[in-house]
Amino acid sequence: MKKHRYAINSIFFINGFVFANWAARIPLIQEMFSITHKELGFVLLSASLGALLAMPFTGWLITKQGSRRITQTAAILYLIIVPFLPLMPIYQVLMGFFFLMGMFTGTLDVAMNAQAVIVEQLYRRPIMSFFHALFSAGMMIGAGAGALFSYLDFSLFAHFATVVGLALALLLPQLRHFVADPPSEGEEDNTFFRLPKASLIGIGLIAFCCMLGEGAMSDWSSNYMTRIVRTAKSTAPIALFAFSLAMMIGRFVGDRARTELGDNKLLLLGGGLSILGISTIIFSPFLVLTIAGFFLVGLGLSTIVPIAYSQAGSTPGLAPGVGIGMVTTIGYAGFLFGPPVIGFVADAYDLRIAFLFILGLFGLMTVLVLRQLSTQKKPD
Repeated sequence: MKKHRYAINSIFFINGFVFANWAARIPLIQEMFSITHKELGFVLLSASLGALLAMPFTGWLITKQGSRRITQTAAILYLIIVPFLPLMPIYQVLMGFFFLMGMFTGTLDVAMNAQAVIVEQLYRRPIMSFFHALFSAGMMIGAGAGALFSYLDFSLFAHFATVVGLALALLLPQLRHFVADPPSEGEEDNTFFRLPKASLIGIGLIAFCCMLGEGAMSDWSSNYMTRIVRTAKSTAPIALFAFSLAMMIGRFVGDRARTELGDNKLLLLGGGLSILGISTIIFSPFLVLTIAGFFLVGLGLSTIVPIAYSQAGSTPGLAPGVGIGMVTTIGYAGFLFGPPVIGFVADAYDLRIAFLFILGLFGLMTVLVLRQLSTQKKPD
């Protein structure tokens, strides 16, 4: 089982590492293409559409091909195209590129989480949070690498090619160790597209609010630091570093916290911390407190998605890939549509006002958790 776990560890780490590297350079990408906040929002929206198109299809495809093959293929395709991002000739082609990249990342996220659920079931104890901790560790290190490459004034192509080379060197030896899950022949799993089960809608909406905030922190933290806090471009990725560090810490202890507190109490704690953190970011006049706010948001959001995926992947009557596909279709709508919405609001007003929208979503997330708690306390 250990070789399977190491392989899943590697893909979660790589995904976070590569994502944070290009996300940390978004201000330079925006500058290179001379695009506004709104236009950048449309670019990110293209990735959203690509991922949301791929996710429901991926759940069905996993039942036909198995999550092992889909994870391997999506990971390689994603890594291969990333270095070509800065070589797009015009804004419209850049949008098409992000659409394609969104398809690959959406497919990879569903498939690798299906693999993670299978390994968790083999271990017969909660370990999902640990996998997501490695994603956050990858993001933290990737954000630090992004700051370093920015400080050294590397071109984007040289930066991304170096990062992808390192990622492939880590991934390729692990490809054969992904779990060989056979295709499913059950009637439940053979439908090309299925609406989410009622039992998954609540946790899917909580995931939506969480992942919108996570996407906003990932894609807009550097811009917030440069345009609102007025820090230097080379130090702006520190906010993303703090957010990723907190996500990593929270997820490394998340499996134990889930065992001791239970899912809903842990979700409620996360909602409270995320509200405190985003409020600090918006209203603090001090740089150190602003960075601390990003840390608190990361800590609050850290265990919400692992809980959602673990519950979805263990839903009776559904293959892990199908259940995860249902919840990620809801949740990733937040992760992927959130950053473009932030761009639209920022263009109309400013980023501080846009972050107030995130505060409202975190409040809604906490209300949904409280409702879930009250429902479970009612007698049958």
